[in-house]
Amino acid sequence: MTVPPADLELAALFPAASREAWQKLVLGVLRKSGVAGEQALPADAEALISTASYDGFAIRPLYTAQETTPIEAGLPGHAPFVRGRRAEGANVDGWDVRALHTHPDAKVTAEAILDDLEGGATSIWLRLAAPSADAGEGLSAEALPDVLREVYLDLAPVVLDTGGDAVTTTAAADVLLALAGVRGVAPSTLRATLGADPLGFAARTGLGGDKLAAHLDEASRLAARVAAGYPGVRTFVVDATPYHDAGGSDAQELGASIATGVAYLRALTGSGVAGSAVAGAAGFDVAGALAQLEFRYAATADQFATIAKLRAARLLWARVAEVCGAAGADQAQRQHAVTSSAMMTRREPYVNLLRTTIAAFSASVGGADAVTVLPFDDRLGLPDGTSRRLARNIQALLHDESSLARVIDPAGGSWFVESLTAELAEAAWGFFTEIERAGGMAAALASGLVAERIDTTWARRREDLALRRAPLTGVSEFPNVAETLPPRSPAPARAGGPGGLPVRHYDDDYEALRARSDAHLAATGARPVAFLATIGPLATFTPRATFAANLFQAGGLETPTAGPGDDPAAIAAAFTASGARIACLCSSDKIYAASAAPVAAALKAAGATHVWLAGKPGDRAGSDAAAGVDGYIVTGGDAVDVLRTALTKAEVA
Repeated sequence: MTVPPADLELAALFPAASREAWQKLVLGVLRKSGVAGEQALPADAEALISTASYDGFAIRPLYTAQETTPIEAGLPGHAPFVRGRRAEGANVDGWDVRALHTHPDAKVTAEAILDDLEGGATSIWLRLAAPSADAGEGLSAEALPDVLREVYLDLAPVVLDTGGDAVTTTAAADVLLALAGVRGVAPSTLRATLGADPLGFAARTGLGGDKLAAHLDEASRLAARVAAGYPGVRTFVVDATPYHDAGGSDAQELGASIATGVAYLRALTGSGVAGSAVAGAAGFDVAGALAQLEFRYAATADQFATIAKLRAARLLWARVAEVCGAAGADQAQRQHAVTSSAMMTRREPYVNLLRTTIAAFSASVGGADAVTVLPFDDRLGLPDGTSRRLARNIQALLHDESSLARVIDPAGGSWFVESLTAELAEAAWGFFTEIERAGGMAAALASGLVAERIDTTWARRREDLALRRAPLTGVSEFPNVAETLPPRSPAPARAGGPGGLPVRHYDDDYEALRARSDAHLAATGARPVAFLATIGPLATFTPRATFAANLFQAGGLETPTAGPGDDPAAIAAAFTASGARIACLCSSDKIYAASAAPVAAALKAAGATHVWLAGKPGDRAGSDAAAGVDGYIVTGGDAVDVLRTALTKAEVA
């Protein structure tokens, strides 16, 4: 094969690319779109299109090797374990596919577990109810022998989840360990995580003071008993999902988890852990205490944030372990990633399949040891067999068909990911040290510090959702007003209390609006209506009519249109025929100049209680208001506020 001379290579026909040239091109686009003024310089372009993270640092549009934040990533399987806990990555046996089960009926759960194990799951996560719970409120610990009757306990690890309640955890652990003994499972081969998480329980319920201290003591005694005879069993789970589910940022989730882990190390080794090479009050040295912990994080559809979060978590924990005197593999954090419950939606639940696929991809690329994909119908109630199978198959596709397990640390070396990991770790360390200065995790929960910081983040996130800067497909964007949700049985409620952190979902405000629409439908037999007063020819009004329909349907309103035409009387007649009480003008700015005022006046004369105009007011604001235009809907406007007004004006109580 003849190699062409250098002057004939394709690249030689183009000028060398430079950052400055790119900035000039970007600035040109920003000026045309009105984002940048004439005084803006090319160097300003990047700042103009950067986005602010919830953790105080900017997400830039471009990352280069020269600007990558330095980070000691190490090698896979070596400190600080940024690149993974194992040197071989997931190449040997892949990550642990962990299936969650919450059904309160032991027989149903037992059958579902077998389906999962036969379908590719490699461990089982069981959510249990408190011993005092009524039947149907959750799976009881006493039912474990029936639930696990055909599970080989030395092959399929079992993870217990009591919401962190140490008393319930001990009761369930006793049943599980006794079952292993009856089955003849050698203590050295039993693999399980018992799920004690007193601080997570406190975060959910508001438990504090002497009661929390008693739970910590109970969990520490259980850990000492387990460690003495079951080397493959871990007692504690540091569950960071309560902080994520309350609306916290990635750094807040990380910082709270590290502070919780440190509190458990203190409980297991004594009052102080730094340099503790000898056993402490609960009988553990640092290495033994570290072996008792597993960390649980939420994986979201923000793939790069999730990848960086898991890498940063290992970096932070390795540093804590190093300061405590641990070395080598003892510094590695064991991670369980579960797809975010907060991002799941009730409306258009099948879109959750897309969200969980991205989240599972991110968790595996980020190096999680175990991954749980929540079924797409998780928000509707107990999943059926199809949704559980789809949840399993997402991981099978990623692992087997996409071959993600064949690559060690796929994100390693990415300038963006390495920078994001470092910035996230720094922000998380800041929150961790703030918690420590406040007296530790228990004190920070009791004082309201953690709740206050998370509430501040949630307020920002909620605003982004309302303004649709953070769109929710199927909810705030492309809603389906006529959808029929698949019926599901109610799922057992998770432990909670008046003093605990709230459980929030990104679709909460929109879901409340849709619920009002549902109530109107149930009461009257029809949904509330927002009439789209389309003016002019089809090609002219379609863009803004589509925008307006998308907005109003997000609140559960039907959106009939007037169709082509510009006769105010005809448009008003179509409004009356639609049965609507509110309307929105939809057309181009040019047509608005001549027709907006007479059409608005005709609509008001026909009984419209509120009239919007799709577009910016411009110079017409005065004449529009005089004619009866009450407001404007624009890109970047508060969709939730508009929809609340719309439902109220449409007489939806």
